[in-house]
Amino acid sequence: MPNNETDQKDPITVTATSATAAATTTPPSALDSERVDLLAQLATARSTLTNTTNGLSDEQAGERPTVSALCLGGLVKHVAAIEEGWLRFVLEGPSAMSYDLPDGVTWADMAAGTAREFPQWAIDHQNNFRMLPGETLAGIRERYERVAARSEEIVAAVPDLSATHPLPVAPWHEPGAEWSVRRVLVHVIAETAQHAGHADILRETLDGRVAT
Repeated sequence: MPNNETDQKDPITVTATSATAAATTTPPSALDSERVDLLAQLATARSTLTNTTNGLSDEQAGERPTVSALCLGGLVKHVAAIEEGWLRFVLEGPSAMSYDLPDGVTWADMAAGTAREFPQWAIDHQNNFRMLPGETLAGIRERYERVAARSEEIVAAVPDLSATHPLPVAPWHEPGAEWSVRRVLVHVIAETAQHAGHADILRETLDGRVAT
């Protein structure tokens, strides 16, 4: 079960200019210093994460070299979904991150794994941690680049980093809490950096390489 992210899929139309551009792009100089700093920190965390996959085959990216169920390709998918979902929240508010349950299913059922039916958002969340048949590492990275490019557009365009939206209703969110654009960006940076650390362990376990 997720702890505060979404993987709803909307078309992303922004195209990155190179294989690593979106992960390392320097924020536009026209932005105020706070936005520049936040975007630079996020770009650094993205780059640290994607660097752990450099030189891997699709098969290696899908391997699970530790006792956990994590693989490097899945981690990149998961973090891209986190970022995409939260930046959509910046634009649309809580409707961008709906956690509706099927009729007759409770949160207790979900937590216990006994739900008779799982909602699509929960299925998508689980699938984001693995490489599915037909997926490639290059395709996963390219999608992350598009997500990153769109994020930078949103942060550049939003009028006020202090603007808030109520969080969507979910057991892992404080009832009635609101998050600002600024708080969302800090959260995405923290999530990306945390998973970059996980990815570093996976890569070292996989072939001995340390990416950071």
